[in-house]
Amino acid sequence: MSGGLPIDLILFAMVAAFLVLRLRSVLGRRTGFERPPAEATPDVARSLPAREAELAPTVQPGPGARSLPDPQSPVGQALLRIRGADPSFDPGVFLNGAEGAFRMVVQAFAAGDRQTLRDLLSEESFAGFDQAISARETAGETQRTELRAINEMAIEAAELRGTIADITVRIVSDQVNLITAQDGSISAGAEAVTEITDLWTFQRDTRASDPTWKLVGTRSA
Repeated sequence: MSGGLPIDLILFAMVAAFLVLRLRSVLGRRTGFERPPAEATPDVARSLPAREAELAPTVQPGPGARSLPDPQSPVGQALLRIRGADPSFDPGVFLNGAEGAFRMVVQAFAAGDRQTLRDLLSEESFAGFDQAISARETAGETQRTELRAINEMAIEAAELRGTIADITVRIVSDQVNLITAQDGSISAGAEAVTEITDLWTFQRDTRASDPTWKLVGTRSA
């Protein structure tokens, strides 16, 4: 056909454009404990009120509620100091990563996946998890954990010591946890859904090139 493009070339071009847009939408997302790209000089030059506006307390109601502390509170001021040491730090992004880490650690511990735990935990914390998994294996027991829902996540405490930042997150979740013996009988836990409140502390050197926040402490509230 003269004076026009073949219809098959037009269709191929439309498909190619669609795939490019899809790739951009996927590859442009950030997941886990990645830090957002470091902002340019204007971020460093921001005034304290502007930074406090970014860290203003927020509460997302309903299932999966998340909250940030008041920037004027001791915890809020500590987050501002962490932001000063690492301009790319963002509490909201941090909570996203904390939730992802929580899900991965809970499932990895139940499955006895030591490699995943080693990547996410400090050496001291990993040693404790590894000991518990070894004891379970020696007894011939199996743990089953179902994470049904994460109802709330909130930053409870924060501290900056030199370049080392610590942030404690309160995580309220609905879980099913039970341990079965070799004969299949339940030796601990139950099939019922239980609401569990955990306090997990993550740590990172703000000067390090590795953006991963390591889990350094866990306890029940």
